[in-house]
Amino acid sequence: MAARPPRDLPKVSAMQPGLEKNQELIAIAKTYDNIPWCEQYERMISGMLYNSLAPELEEGRLRSRKLTKRFCDYLPDDATTTDLCVEREKILRQLVGRVGEEPWIEPPFFMDYGCNISLGDRFYANTNMVILDCGLVTIGDRVMFGPFVSIYAATHETEVQSRRDNIEFAREVTIGDDCWIGGNVVILLGVVIGNGCTIGAGSVVTKSVPDYSVAIGSPAKVVKTVEPPGEKVE
Repeated sequence: MAARPPRDLPKVSAMQPGLEKNQELIAIAKTYDNIPWCEQYERMISGMLYNSLAPELEEGRLRSRKLTKRFCDYLPDDATTTDLCVEREKILRQLVGRVGEEPWIEPPFFMDYGCNISLGDRFYANTNMVILDCGLVTIGDRVMFGPFVSIYAATHETEVQSRRDNIEFAREVTIGDDCWIGGNVVILLGVVIGNGCTIGAGSVVTKSVPDYSVAIGSPAKVVKTVEPPGEKVE
């Protein structure tokens, strides 16, 4: 399969909340499973200020924790690699909004909701992945994560009273096909990482990265580009 083009780079600051619902994102979320639909959920994925303690959202987070625990604890004494793959994938498909073929996540890991995440084919994550998926998190095909990779699609206003009132906002995060995200990388809200990118270990990605780039540092900066591969995927 040819690599899909990433979404357009953000045209507004990711650190400012939106003022109206994003119908495009809401339509995407309607294709996912296990969504805690409510007014505050629609505000949340639209990038608007929302109440994180809405009962439906609290229930969604609790559901995620139960399924995550079930996934991470599943390791019978007589298990084989094939058994683990099959049984854990069943749990993952109850947790994550959309899952491609042949996913493999090394436990432990953490997801806020899980249902706001789309995983492409052959996704691999090493241990201690954290995804705060208050915004939609879209990950392409053949993406690999090193250990301790964190995606923070959620944030707070700098005004203290807003935080006292449990108000948050979030933005999308998109990672294209064929990306390698090194260990201890942090990806912040609103970021688009293009197809075929490599993000060096320990980097903090605060801005979007173009296709076929190598980015390192805190904040991450592009240090070189690579040639796109051919069309064939093994």
